[in-house]
Formats: sequence, C-alpha cells, structure tokens
Amino acid sequence: MPRFFIESVDSEHVVIEGDDARHISLSLRMKRGDTVTLCSGGVDYICELDELSPEKVVCRVLEKKLCENEPNIYLHLFQALPKGSKAETIVQKSVELGISGVTFVLTSNCVARPDEKGFSKKLERLNRISLEAAKQSGRGRVPQIDGLATLEQAVERMKAFDKAVWCYEKGGVPFGSLGLAPNTKIGLLIGSEGGFSDKEAKTLPFEPVSLGKRILRCETAPLAAAAIIMNLTGNM
Repeated sequence: MPRFFIESVDSEHVVIEGDDARHISLSLRMKRGDTVTLCSGGVDYICELDELSPEKVVCRVLEKKLCENEPNIYLHLFQALPKGSKAETIVQKSVELGISGVTFVLTSNCVARPDEKGFSKKLERLNRISLEAAKQSGRGRVPQIDGLATLEQAVERMKAFDKAVWCYEKGGVPFGSLGLAPNTKIGLLIGSEGGFSDKEAKTLPFEPVSLGKRILRCETAPLAAAAIIMNLTGNM
C-alpha cells in the first residue's frame, strides 16, 4: 500500500495536495475506492480515496494505528561531514535502519568544509533522501537531517541523551557492554575519513566503542554501529 507523510490528521477526511496529489493521480493512477497509508507522528492512518485530481486528493480515514516499523529507541547520529556523495549514502541507509535523526558535524579531519549557504542547498536534498528512504522502509516518521554543528556543540547535545557513544578506530569497549535498552535516547558520534584527531579523542567525555579490528570507511561505520544498536535493543 502506498505511504505518504502528512503533518497532522484533524478530522475524518484528509486533503493531499502538491507533489503527492500528482503522484497519486498521475504516476500511480489510483482510483476512487483505492486505499493508501498516511503517516503522521508515528501513527498510520489507513485511508480510502474519495476524490482524485492532480491538484487535490481527498481521503477518508478508515483505521488508525501505531506504526509497527518504528524502533523503540531514539537513535540520533552525529556524523562528521564526509566528502562527496557519502553523506547521501549515510542518510539513506541509516534512515532505512531506523535512525531517528542525523546531525552533520565539522571535526578537525573533515576534508569537506562548505559554508552555511552552500550546505543549506545540500541539506534540502538530504532531507528529501530521508523522506524517500522513510517511505521505502515503511517508517512512521521522517528523520530530520540537521547541520552543520561543531564538535563541541554535538558533545553538548549528546550530554542530554540517556547514552552517548562514539566509535574509535584505535579501540574501545564492545557495544554489548553498554547495557543498551529499549525506550532510551542514544547519541552516536562517528568520525570523518581521517577519524578523530588525538586531541579530539582525548577531550571527548564519553567512553569510546569499538567496531572491531578492521578499519571501516566513514560511510560504513555509522551503518554498522546503527545495526548493532538496533539488534541489541531488539529492533532487528
């Protein structure tokens, strides 16, 4: 069943406009009486199509239920900004795995250093990728992609989480020793292509975690870590 994200559902009837209306009417060629799933705030609304046009689609709510595909944890990725298109891969795959949000961070070893204006355009694309990945994987929420933050700003945000972990290529404790549990808020910090500098590693206030003896690429590490965390908390 096709899935679409909307801001809110305030009545028995819901109006869809813009690109989604055109997609339903023209691309999917749906008809009156067909059903779609509308997602808002982690809730799935099963709806029947009442009226269709490329400009507006009117749906009638048949059923309301919590989305079963959302993880029982809040996992936010703080990712040191990589170069090229790696950020797009990280966003797409991490959203599929169940990440709740992504903040890109500038660390000392980041090769890519866009200005705020230049990154804002990229941020629009990254959020579109998040939306499409959420649709494809059956998510009930669309993870927000943020940026750019300094390492110090990221650390301050992570201090408010129930658990804060960072992956270090020079070793750390295993994920299994962290006591990760459902219904917790977890911050995950991953370095860039060159990892974290020795100075950054010494000043980070959280215990480092190991992803094993092999050195993973910066676009592989967050996906491996997210998968491990989802598995340990019963979400895979």
